[in-house]
Amino acid sequence: MAFKSKAVDSKTVVSNLLLCLLIFYSLFYMIGSVCFGVFRLDHFDGLIPFDFRTTLEDSTSKYLVNLLSLELTYFSSGLLFAAVVKRRVWDYAATVTILHVFITSLVMLEFPLAWQWWLALGSGLFLMICNGQLIAYFTCPDDQSYVAFTVY
Repeated sequence: MAFKSKAVDSKTVVSNLLLCLLIFYSLFYMIGSVCFGVFRLDHFDGLIPFDFRTTLEDSTSKYLVNLLSLELTYFSSGLLFAAVVKRRVWDYAATVTILHVFITSLVMLEFPLAWQWWLALGSGLFLMICNGQLIAYFTCPDDQSYVAFTVY
C-alpha cells in the first residue's frame, strides 16, 4: 500500500493555521456574547473561551453559557475551516484544539483538570472534525489533494 499526497509549503500552513485560530476565537467571542444575552447574565466575561473553573454547582447559567458557547463554536468552526483549508480539516482542528489548551493554561495559570471540560472539548473536537471533513469532501469533490491509497 502506498500513499500519494501533495506537499504544502510551510508558509501556507502557518497562514492557514493563524487564520483558523482567528476564526475560532472570533466565533467563540461572538457566540459567547449572544449566549450571555440569551441567558441574561449580568456581565460579559472576557475569559469565556478559557474558563474551565466554572462548575455546575457554582452557577448554572454561566456554566451552560460556557458549555453552549464551546460546543457551538466547535460546530461552526469546522464548517468555516473547510472553507479556508479545503482539505485536512482534521489536522487544523486538532492543532487549534492543542493550541487552545496551551493558551487556556497560560491565561488561567493552571492546567485544566476538570473532566467535564475535557469531555466537552473532546466532543466539540469530534463535531468540528466530522462537520469540516464532510463539508470539505462534498464541496471539493474534484480536489485531488486528498491522500490516495493504492494497493499493489
